[in-house]
Amino acid sequence: MYLECTCADITTTQWDKLMRGARKASYKRLVAKIKREMPELYKALSLDLNNPWADDCAQTKTHYILVWSATEYFIRK
Repeated sequence: MYLECTCADITTTQWDKLMRGARKASYKRLVAKIKREMPELYKALSLDLNNPWADDCAQTKTHYILVWSATEYFIRK
């Protein structure tokens, strides 16, 4: 697992491509996975704090999409 990009780093066309086939993902499970496999990102984003965008997290066949502070983080599976 690694952070590939954020929505601020890519074009709308690239965003559409990355979001294709997205379905809901469990925020709680995704944060636990990030904490276990990417502790630096977990600490950098302070994922232990409340997240009002938790319900917007998703996943595709190739990516987890973490929404934090109104930013989408595309994490390659």
